[in-house]
Amino acid sequence: MSPHDPEDPLSRERAHLGRSRAALRAMREDVENLDIKDVTANWVNAAVLQRQIDDRIKALADLSHTPLFFGRLDYLHAPGAELAEGAEGERFYIGRRHVHDAEGDPMVIDWRAPVSQPFYRASRKDPQDIGLRRRFGYTGGELTAYEDEHLTDPAEAATTSKLLQAEIERPRVGPMRDIVATIQPEQDEIVRSGLGGSVCVQGGPGTGKTAVGLHRVAYLLYAHRDRLARTGTLVIGPNASFLHYIEQVLPALGELEVKQATVDDLVAHVEVKGVDDAPAAIVKGDARMAEVLRRAVRSHVSMPTEPLVVVRGSRRWRIPAYELEELVRELQDREIRYGAARDALPQRIAHAVLVRMEQAGEAPDDRVQDAVARNPAVKAAVKELWPPVDPAKLVLRLLSDADFLAAHAEGLLSADEQKTILWAKPARSVRAAKWSAADAVLIDEANDLVARTHSLGHVVVDEAQDLSPMQYRAVGRRCSTGSATVLGDLAQGTTPWATASWEEALRHLGKPEAVVEELTAGFRVPREVIAYASRLLPSISPGLAPVESVRETPGSLAVRASAPDGLDADVLAACREALAHEGSTGLIAADARIPVLAEALTAAGLAFLDPGEETTAESRLTLVPASLAKGLEYDYVVLDEPSAVVDGEPDERTGLRRLYVALTRAVSGLTICHAAPLPARLT
Repeated sequence: MSPHDPEDPLSRERAHLGRSRAALRAMREDVENLDIKDVTANWVNAAVLQRQIDDRIKALADLSHTPLFFGRLDYLHAPGAELAEGAEGERFYIGRRHVHDAEGDPMVIDWRAPVSQPFYRASRKDPQDIGLRRRFGYTGGELTAYEDEHLTDPAEAATTSKLLQAEIERPRVGPMRDIVATIQPEQDEIVRSGLGGSVCVQGGPGTGKTAVGLHRVAYLLYAHRDRLARTGTLVIGPNASFLHYIEQVLPALGELEVKQATVDDLVAHVEVKGVDDAPAAIVKGDARMAEVLRRAVRSHVSMPTEPLVVVRGSRRWRIPAYELEELVRELQDREIRYGAARDALPQRIAHAVLVRMEQAGEAPDDRVQDAVARNPAVKAAVKELWPPVDPAKLVLRLLSDADFLAAHAEGLLSADEQKTILWAKPARSVRAAKWSAADAVLIDEANDLVARTHSLGHVVVDEAQDLSPMQYRAVGRRCSTGSATVLGDLAQGTTPWATASWEEALRHLGKPEAVVEELTAGFRVPREVIAYASRLLPSISPGLAPVESVRETPGSLAVRASAPDGLDADVLAACREALAHEGSTGLIAADARIPVLAEALTAAGLAFLDPGEETTAESRLTLVPASLAKGLEYDYVVLDEPSAVVDGEPDERTGLRRLYVALTRAVSGLTICHAAPLPARLT
């Protein structure tokens, strides 16, 4: 790459974009033309290799609406030896993925590569050997502008990047976009933190915490691909609508193997058909339930009262009861999984028999020990001493049998708490039970007590502030030998069991050593809107720092009072005003108001989508229940009747937190329509 610009830099950059796209097509064609007939030994190998090829082809797709590169770095000197690439004065184009030409020379450098890091971190105070940083502006995938920063030129005044600001404020239609072109230094530090440690990100609305978590996954897959390909990665979101909203971010970065799920998906051992009231859900979600379950599982083990006699041929081998008890207690003391201990017990008994055989002059081998372990008498003894435990049946008994629950909750749960979680009408069977979401988490805990849950290499959990301690434990089991990225905002906790502190949450997750990072710079929500919403913080999360928005957008907030019989008409008018602008519009309302507003929109001829449905240029209005607004963003938001949002929750603090979420979903403008008085905290 020549370091010299011609007279028309924009033309040169467009030409480089064209050559880069051609090179990416060639890379894709090379993979498509691979012939694997002569390199695979059997159909299994062929199927595995073909899948890898198909994934590679998908990863090399050139998305016409997505810029192939968004920045350029001109180094003053050759990068350090650890960067390996480049010579003095070399230029690097920074993009979403690596692209090379026919000779293997890089035309676009992956944003995750070490040589790309100064694009996000370099500044006038610390230029990191960068002479020029160039940002590119695009319209519909076409390169239309560029903007330069000469980081080592003292004569050039520091200015705010207009292209960066325009990219942040670009109207939103469709699913969530990646932010590789706009990652800020404090975000980049979190994104590039190592795989070995877990990170918790406390971030208010618009600080980009979700995007940071997703880009951290993409970075870790780049830096530790072989390891994570073996162990797997998982993104956990609060609901299916949220997962649908974010599902295109990682594929746009070329990462196709990251699984997505909700906590309910992870613990789906039974069909959930019931709903707990808040007091029962709080007790079931309490970390004390883990010890109740552990006691209940271990209670199935009994001590022998009679010796065991094993018959082999004409010989009888006797193991006294006290020796059997020693074997059982030894396994209990090791605190291994119930199922693993049960599998080990017949081998321990068989070994005791073999010791007697050797003392009698025989020379048994491993095959004899295995045969003794399968002896009917040994099997019968194991079944009596260490019977199998079905996790769902165990939880069913705990919730149905007051005496069984009392025996194992003694000293842990009060009598009132036990009464709270007991079913008024016990179910006849696991299949007939109306399990709740909290019950499914208890079954997952019991399942792990019996057999170890498979652990992944890295897990991201978003909107984590709404998880119960038992849900944190369920997530933690999925990364017990890996690491985690925890994302959330304590002020947006809207469940009765919402997280009180990240330290407590990380302890339940099994990651007490995780570093807690706080993002306070807001890039998405206008300053006027976030300042208005922050009036609620002293009531909903005292001591939490308010978000400081970097975007001042005059006129972005409007609060309109309506006559009682004119609210619906005013809401419709506000929606039409919002739709006159480019981008998406979200009409957010208390769940109870959704049917009324849906009918009004239909009667007015305003087509609308449900949360999770993808907005298009033709369909840009989404009707959003307040309970599903968390994590979603719209260019313009119309908020219907704030007091109804508050009143729709079981207590005022939860209601105000739900309102805080609804107030902070707007990227460009928020219109509040109300007939009832606004909550006092807002006035």
